[in-house]
Amino acid sequence: MRGLTKNIGASVNQNRNLPAREEIKRVLICRPNQRLGNLLLITPLVQEVTATFPECKIDLFVKGGLAPIIFENYDNINLVIELPKKPFKNLINYFKVWITIKNQHYDLVINVDQNSSSGRLSTQFASAKYNFFGDISDDNNIKNSDYDHIAKYPIYNFRSYLAKLGYPKNETPLPFLDLKLKDSEIAEGNKILKDIVKNDTKTICIFTYATGNKCYPESWWIPFYEKLKKEYSADYNIIEVLPVENVSQIGFQAPTFYSKDIREIGAVIANTEIFIGADSGIMHLASAVHTPTVGLFSVSNLKKYHPYNPNSTAIDTNHSDTDECIKAINKILGK
Repeated sequence: MRGLTKNIGASVNQNRNLPAREEIKRVLICRPNQRLGNLLLITPLVQEVTATFPECKIDLFVKGGLAPIIFENYDNINLVIELPKKPFKNLINYFKVWITIKNQHYDLVINVDQNSSSGRLSTQFASAKYNFFGDISDDNNIKNSDYDHIAKYPIYNFRSYLAKLGYPKNETPLPFLDLKLKDSEIAEGNKILKDIVKNDTKTICIFTYATGNKCYPESWWIPFYEKLKKEYSADYNIIEVLPVENVSQIGFQAPTFYSKDIREIGAVIANTEIFIGADSGIMHLASAVHTPTVGLFSVSNLKKYHPYNPNSTAIDTNHSDTDECIKAINKILGK
């Protein structure tokens, strides 16, 4: 599919007049993916589009049912168009989605990932005045050292596209991931955390799970957890957020929190001082609720997926031992 779709589309409508910002009222962002992390990673782009075209309403073309939860508090999100996770088992719904896209009329359609076959097809298929296919602008690689990050290069490419259309160059700081928790959600997360730890001491949050070979074994996590206890138990609680699979790589030794509610999980993490975990959707969730995050990387691309919210860091554990992890944590905690 990538081979068939890689040449679809020409992003810049060179012969069109430059539209005034207030004329861009309806935007479609295409990211047909159902993973928690990948959907959180488009929150900066949604913020960028909103800041660029303040009067616009944004539709999202995604997969699965997480997007309405993630973007619940984004006022400018108009419609979430969801592809079924298993299209061949839901063919009628699958084709209904494509008809929905075709029946809408957009001023601008944005494909987030140029390598996404469904993304390129939907960008071509949608009725729009301007279609941006997410094509890479080569000069971004030279000018922006952080271009490789999966949440950042869509924004750099989008800015480059707008500059080619004639808009002024935008060099403002890139937005961070943002779940946009309400104060009431954060307060409820604080209550849940207090019920777990039974005190007012600050809390360190760990997440010991990840999918596939990104998941560190018990033989790594248990000694690391012992180091965490030795280093921090006098001044901090340590809790473990459990995955939906309800498993623990430290054998449930720490107090635990389990929930299937993404916003509730985020609210609990938002009340902790630091989050430590391998590259995963929950790691990006920690970034999206603005908790300083230590991302542990052994197989996935650190430059592409590292947490980049303030006071966060990523550690390549192939070249750093657990003592280096402790040093990074101390730096964040100001120890």
